[in-house]
Amino acid sequence: MTAGREGLLLRATGIEKSYRRGTWPSRHRLPVLRGVDLSLAAGEVVGLVGENGAGKSTLMKILVGALAPDAGSVTCAGRLGHCPQEPVVYERLTCDEHFELFGRAYGLADQAERHARRRLYEELGFERYAAVRTDRLSGGTLAKLNLGLALLADPEVLLLDEPYAGFDFDTYLRFWAQVAERREQGRAVLVISHFVTDEERFDRIVELRDGRAVRR
Repeated sequence: MTAGREGLLLRATGIEKSYRRGTWPSRHRLPVLRGVDLSLAAGEVVGLVGENGAGKSTLMKILVGALAPDAGSVTCAGRLGHCPQEPVVYERLTCDEHFELFGRAYGLADQAERHARRRLYEELGFERYAAVRTDRLSGGTLAKLNLGLALLADPEVLLLDEPYAGFDFDTYLRFWAQVAERREQGRAVLVISHFVTDEERFDRIVELRDGRAVRR
């Protein structure tokens, strides 16, 4: 798919989504997204904020293709990397084995996967856990692995859901170094969070409010 003109790498247009609540015969529709428009341009870092229940997670699921909208469309130019809020890992596999598995899923050559893996271990600071099973990792190290798996294939579009939850300050700075590098390379990055600090790190911040995306 292509995102269209003006150097856009991702475009969401008129996204609507409702959920059914209650029990029959008194079930009713609860609108969550009411025509959300959102775009990401090459070399742009965008923050998406909103209160609990504003629809951030629902929008993320739609952007990555895990949930179908009731109306609207999403187009993406290039590969997409997704860092979910809750890591999706296999408890009995080591960090190395996760990178190998995801590398095959991304279609990476073995040498390219190993090179990317070594670099991510070094830049995120968790190489000593390479042979450790994920059920023995701390929450912070698990968050590093979660981010590393999203970055592994060097995607053109990065969608990150609460990516620095559980990071210490050193890892928080490492995270932003990764984002800055990808911005310079012309990648597009969306960071979803309940709130944002260091607003100067973002090109713009969008708030989900009353089911719509409003620029702050």
